[in-house]
Amino acid sequence: MKHLRSLFDLSIDDFHEILDLADSIKRRLGLGQRPDLLKNRSLALLFEKASLRTRVSFEAGMIQLGGAAIYLTNDVGWRERETIADFVRVLAEYCDFVVCRAIAQSTVDELASHNVLPVINGLTDQSHPCQAMADVMTMREVAGGSIKNKQLTFVGDGNNVARSLLKSASICGMKFRLAGPAKYHIAPKLVEQVRQHFGGLDFEQSPDVKTMIKDADFVYTDVWTSMGQEAEAHQRTAEFLPYQINSALMQNAPKHCKVLHCLPARRGLEITNEVIDSTSSIVFPQAANRMHLQKGLLLWLASKNGFVEPGALD
Repeated sequence: MKHLRSLFDLSIDDFHEILDLADSIKRRLGLGQRPDLLKNRSLALLFEKASLRTRVSFEAGMIQLGGAAIYLTNDVGWRERETIADFVRVLAEYCDFVVCRAIAQSTVDELASHNVLPVINGLTDQSHPCQAMADVMTMREVAGGSIKNKQLTFVGDGNNVARSLLKSASICGMKFRLAGPAKYHIAPKLVEQVRQHFGGLDFEQSPDVKTMIKDADFVYTDVWTSMGQEAEAHQRTAEFLPYQINSALMQNAPKHCKVLHCLPARRGLEITNEVIDSTSSIVFPQAANRMHLQKGLLLWLASKNGFVEPGALD
């Protein structure tokens, strides 16, 4: 059974198939077409963390595809009243997919290990594959097609989003740079795993933010303190303050450089109003593409798992 636990679940061809489906379904929506390709299908949303974009984009996407989404709150009692194994086997009797937004990657992995319905990682401490794929979709649109050899610079913490972008850059042949304090860099072990898994990677990381953005086609940032790290907020703010994306810093990047942020943004901390609301910002098209990408992902999983015939997606 096909899942999306992380981008390591996908081949390079799989990745591009999903993006192509997302592009197609977005074009059709722009023409006023909402084909009910997942009519009578249901998606369970199992969230341990708060969400706007992940939750609403999956719910709206399922509705537009003719299906329905069910948001499961804590009262379903998973892991409290029954084991994950029992929970997911019952859930598979009612639903066709589940999106899990979890604290730990092991939770998503355990759900998927039972192979009773396709499991999608909606965010974990280790990765955020749906976000990274929507980011690639957005950068491809801005670039007018291929983003091979384009440079993406992530400024800040080498967090779950940065780690998923690292994999995406390897898949797409992008140059990936990370600028941030050395203690927050991406672990060399993961860098080597990505390089081996996808067959190559042009990657550098350094505390020198000006050097890391001087050739950037895209600059990306995220919050300095993620959910679950609140106790570290004061220390992180002090350490990351030199990495704020502001107009002065962006003077060191090429004029054509575009700015991304996965949101929610802490305006005045990792990014200023003058940048996020500028003509260089593609933050809100980036957020919009979450829904289109996830529709493509759902359709791809439906096809690969035999829910729909491949020809039905043409």
